[in-house]
Amino acid sequence: KLPRMKMLLLLIALLSAALPASTAPPTCYSRVLSLSKEITESFKDLQTSKTMDSCVQTLPRLYLDIHNYCVLAKLRDFVAYPGCDRVAEVNELKEKARSLYTILISYCRRDLVFLTDDCNALEIPISPPIEHS
Repeated sequence: KLPRMKMLLLLIALLSAALPASTAPPTCYSRVLSLSKEITESFKDLQTSKTMDSCVQTLPRLYLDIHNYCVLAKLRDFVAYPGCDRVAEVNELKEKARSLYTILISYCRRDLVFLTDDCNALEIPISPPIEHS
């Protein structure tokens, strides 16, 4: 009976080692981080779109850093901005921003630590470092 137990434990160990590490459930932090990046990229795509509506140029900047306390005000301002209601992409972006705001203030409120409250830092995005090959 003991060899059978060892085989079972060995099989379980091998199966768990073979599973990818990405099977872990997302944390509140990882969800907020990925959603903020998704929103920032969607906003960039919207601004550079060839079929961009002229009202998109008047939208508040939407560079998000979830480590900056001012991101809450930035999201509120963007969602409340009265223009561009006729542009479906802007409405989708506002819904994502509203969702991120809700997650930040409700679900992740105790899990997040804001490292700064520099509102100007959200106006001028920092370029990512260039990777050398």
